[in-house]
Amino acid sequence: MDDYYTEGWAALRQCAIDGQFILNCAADISIPQASGGSDEQAKAELKQVLLDAYARRHEAQKIYLRQAAAQQWIGLREQILMGGRPHSGNQSQLRGCDAQLRNELQRITDDAIYNQLKSSDILMGRWVDEDPSLRAVQRWVRSRPPTS
Repeated sequence: MDDYYTEGWAALRQCAIDGQFILNCAADISIPQASGGSDEQAKAELKQVLLDAYARRHEAQKIYLRQAAAQQWIGLREQILMGGRPHSGNQSQLRGCDAQLRNELQRITDDAIYNQLKSSDILMGRWVDEDPSLRAVQRWVRSRPPTS
């Protein structure tokens, strides 16, 4: 209970909230009308589905990386505390552990995730020419209504 409000546990709880949000938010079914007939309309619908899936994958990767950082923080903190409680003798180490978590979380940016996923897809030989842009992914994320 002493650790409930610490940075790592707060980050882990936020990961759980963010994960539930991505799972619970509905697919965007508002597909723009495309001119050019049924083939162009089908293409517009597929692009919308691709954006939805790609953005969810992007957000899931962000959650996964944040969770991994928080879990690493928990492990380091347990090593420092060795089953005990925080005290003046280990405060410096705990602050260092917290700083390491903050640094790791700051490195988990949309740009870094987008580039990582794109590079991974290219290495696996996946088609990436029609993947949505990072801006489109960010717009998708911002357009999701908050959960109640």
